[in-house]
Amino acid sequence: MAEQEPHDRLYVLDRTDLQQLFDALRTRGYTVIAPQIENNVIIYGAVDRVEELPIGWTDVQAGGSYRLARRGDDALFGYTVGPHSWKRFLSPPLRMLWRARKTADGFEFIDDSSLPPRYALIGVRACELAAIQRLDEIYTRGAVIDDDYQARRGATFIVAVNCGKAGNTCFCASLDTGPSVGPGYDLALTELLEGEHRFVVAVGSERGAEVLAELPHRAASEGEIELAEAVVAQAASQMGRALETAGLQELLYRNVEHPHWDAVAERCLTCGNCTLVCPTCFCFTIEDTTDLTGQIAERWRRTDSCFSTAFSFISSGSIRTSAKARYRQWLTHKLAGWQDQFGSIGCVGCGRCITWCPVGIDLTAEVAALRAEDVGQPSAEPILEMT
Repeated sequence: MAEQEPHDRLYVLDRTDLQQLFDALRTRGYTVIAPQIENNVIIYGAVDRVEELPIGWTDVQAGGSYRLARRGDDALFGYTVGPHSWKRFLSPPLRMLWRARKTADGFEFIDDSSLPPRYALIGVRACELAAIQRLDEIYTRGAVIDDDYQARRGATFIVAVNCGKAGNTCFCASLDTGPSVGPGYDLALTELLEGEHRFVVAVGSERGAEVLAELPHRAASEGEIELAEAVVAQAASQMGRALETAGLQELLYRNVEHPHWDAVAERCLTCGNCTLVCPTCFCFTIEDTTDLTGQIAERWRRTDSCFSTAFSFISSGSIRTSAKARYRQWLTHKLAGWQDQFGSIGCVGCGRCITWCPVGIDLTAEVAALRAEDVGQPSAEPILEMT
């Protein structure tokens, strides 16, 4: 094997050689997961060939609106983000926790010793990489470790992509989560369309260096590095939204009784779309099932949403029955309570919740409305007292 590449240098991989990256990853036992077009949206799924990527396509997004449009070039990553997030491969929406079989004197657990899937995620954006790191904090660094997530995460190879365009609903720049990818990738690509179609490649790990060493590549020139920086700078200048984070936690806690929550409730359908497309939401419920014979019992973990009345159901009923209470809970926890729990804001500025909200509710606008008239009437229990 060729000598491994130092991590502080940049390299160039020609567009014609990108297939070799896919092949090298598959040879190492990875299932390559990459963007592709399905049902007129860009989703993430298993691919074998570079030609399966959304070549020459982009997305046009706004509040409650998403459509695909043709670009004037053959960019492979000329879009922002679709409704899927990489979370579904690291923390599946439906997962069996255990299975047990009835025996003569009780029951026995059926061992599932299968190895975690090995995924190579291609096209992870900066905001999405930041979201994965938020999930890492929750599932692998807390008081309780999620063994399944940890195993999946350790078996995952990440090829990140710096953004060359920003969508109308993006606001990652104001959260410092993009459009340039941060640490946590194995390889990071910046697509250059000026002149020869090629990618500037950064190496982020030893296994990333090992894979790159197997591919045709060369050192990036100063001009190519400058072009790559310009691509990201252009995306940063195109942000369609901004979220002011100074004093955000205190603002939300002291405005739990703000009248603007009623205005949001008049529009919110409590459908939960915002939580389903969010790359960091992690709420789930537990379901126990038995087969028809009564011999096999299973416990399943299923993705849930704080917008469902069942999610906050206790012995006396749901404690958040109104749309006002449920939207307020989601936004306050995402932007304020999350900081108490995990030391960071739970939002990464991907804009999915704005695009995929049927009525186009924009959390950046809702926060701005609270700032515009800071009534300062906190509840004694801002997170729980939301009826």
